[in-house]
Amino acid sequence: MHLDQPLTEKEFDELDQFLLSDRCSDDAMTMDTLHGYLTAIAIGPEPIMPAEWLPRVWGEDGKSAPKWKNGREEERILNLITRFMNEVLVTFEVAPKEFEPLFCEHEHQGKTLIDAEAWCWGFWEGMELRPGSWDEIWDSEVGELMRPIYLLGADEIDEEELPEVEDPAKAHQLALAIEANLPAIHRWWLPRRKPGVETVRREEPKVGRNDDCPCGSGKKYKKCCGAENA
Repeated sequence: MHLDQPLTEKEFDELDQFLLSDRCSDDAMTMDTLHGYLTAIAIGPEPIMPAEWLPRVWGEDGKSAPKWKNGREEERILNLITRFMNEVLVTFEVAPKEFEPLFCEHEHQGKTLIDAEAWCWGFWEGMELRPGSWDEIWDSEVGELMRPIYLLGADEIDEEELPEVEDPAKAHQLALAIEANLPAIHRWWLPRRKPGVETVRREEPKVGRNDDCPCGSGKKYKKCCGAENA
């Protein structure tokens, strides 16, 4: 399966079951937490390579690798996580307004409400990979858009803010606000996002060792300036 193909329902369930299995540590991410984590990485201030973010999927210490049955299983699961990430990236690139966070649903007093807490925990974990880099948006004109994620995802919030998250109906409204705010958060970071790997371009074409030396001596490069670099 190509890496840009979204997960099928069967593959989604396969990854979900693996993350919940006893081969992963107790603090390994669940699917909703993982989705929030990947979202923060996808839309945040700078690209982060899988070699850095992947270990945190298995546990907060970044050292709790799963107990793989074999190399084939490891390759399979990592492929599913990569495609899960690419699905997030492609959606924000092609149709950010259609992005749907993976929130849980629960019944409360006969109503179906959304619970975004686990997703926000994951988003917060993604931000913690580059905590200082996120300061710019908190201090900006769109900083208020981040507040629902803070309320539901931060390890600690102010005591006077607790009623906003402890009431299931209010937490539901925060979840709706997060879904509505994410395209704008993505759009704000887009022109400010740092490039991944900078390519250094040569101003001069590379000189071969058997070419005439560019210094104008008339000698071969390898017997002139090239000899100094040998």
